[in-house]
Amino acid sequence: MSDPFSDGIAAEIVALEALTDLASAPYGLTENGFLPKPYARLVAEGMALARQIFGPALDLEKGSVIRKLLELSALEDARTWAALGRVYDNSFVTTAAATALTALGAELGLPRPFLEAEGRITLALVAALPAGSAELVLPEGARMLSEGGHHAALAERVRLSATAKTATVKVRAFWPGPEHNLDPAQPGQKLTRWNPMDLDAADGKLAQLGQIARALGVAPEAVVSIQQGADQKLTGGDLTWDDERYRRLLLGAPRSLWTQDAIRTAVSLVPGVRSVLVKDLYGGLDIERALFGNMTFLERVFAPQRDLGSTFGFTLIVAPTASAIWGGADGLEANIREVVEDLRPIGVAPDIIRANEVGIGVSAEIVVRGLPFAAGTPATVDGSAAAMALKSRLLIRLGRYIETLDFGDPVRPAQIIAAFLREPGVEDLRNLRLLRSPASDPSEGRPDQTEVLAMGDNLILRADEIAVAIDDPRYLRIV
Repeated sequence: MSDPFSDGIAAEIVALEALTDLASAPYGLTENGFLPKPYARLVAEGMALARQIFGPALDLEKGSVIRKLLELSALEDARTWAALGRVYDNSFVTTAAATALTALGAELGLPRPFLEAEGRITLALVAALPAGSAELVLPEGARMLSEGGHHAALAERVRLSATAKTATVKVRAFWPGPEHNLDPAQPGQKLTRWNPMDLDAADGKLAQLGQIARALGVAPEAVVSIQQGADQKLTGGDLTWDDERYRRLLLGAPRSLWTQDAIRTAVSLVPGVRSVLVKDLYGGLDIERALFGNMTFLERVFAPQRDLGSTFGFTLIVAPTASAIWGGADGLEANIREVVEDLRPIGVAPDIIRANEVGIGVSAEIVVRGLPFAAGTPATVDGSAAAMALKSRLLIRLGRYIETLDFGDPVRPAQIIAAFLREPGVEDLRNLRLLRSPASDPSEGRPDQTEVLAMGDNLILRADEIAVAIDDPRYLRIV
């Protein structure tokens, strides 16, 4: 038996939709998600209902009292619909935002990570450079320590010489979190010394500084002192990842254990890891073999035969950040091994190796307009302070692009041109070529190993290679 009241309400809704001519506009829970009812529809429905109640002669023109009351009521209803839409969207990782996304991540066991604190400090060259050394280069990623055990690293390359003995540079804490917000006025938080592991003569980032210090018989801090003033604090460690970066982490997180995704996610969150590649040669195709794609199916195996004498079951190829230190008891390799220990299957150990890093540089002629360059010969203009500052900004843009690349991603000149042309004052680029070289400090000098690609060619990397930007302005020329 039907309910007359319900039947009347249903008929009234149908009549209202016919009167408002909005019946085809979807709202509510649809195939495309939750769509709030539009404000215009709410107003139109209110006006249609008022005409049904009070008659078609009702004055609903703009400015009438009833029209204003209907608009105010529709506005509150629109806010309610919008709030319902937010409640629905915040129920899913793909659409949630702010605290709702944080709550969903906590349920998945991946709390929103903190950022690294940043700030600026002053470095001073306090010892005379030995004969034959025109300048001392401190590369990005060189680590400094506080008396309390805090680690910070240079976030940009520093060049000190007899004519430029001091520099105020950007630094970034190595470990994320608010406990690494450093206030030099607090005990144990002032950066005072260089990391001894970076001074290693063989492969340390500060090999040049260590060599000079040993030649002079003094501590490295007596060559380049770290002068962190009371107002030079490192802040921002209490901030967290933005929504989009956090969302990518959650969407890529596995929903089960004992998987490559679980290991990849855990390792990617270790401080000092830029990117990680998990390779299981016995569980998938080995795409790096030269014969892959050049044989008939069943002629050859797709991967090497299992080495029964090896203790390794899978391989982790890790690309470190510039400030990471690979070896040592507290190095990146040891930290990764500790994280993987709780995830790896029993009896299956990982082989953790460092990625093949390919240094990427750019050779180009830069046409500028509207920038205050000093007059003089082309060589004078190209070597001026304003030109060097422009080159530094362009190399920062190069670094930002390279950081977005993962293992095997090609480096495209078109992307670099687009990044450079976004720099104010850069009007054109001529003869742009990519440079491939070992991922090392250019001050170490390996010109014979630098490969210059043809104009317009992409730089193709293997599946186990990753690009690293080389901050070297020598190949950029201002015209």
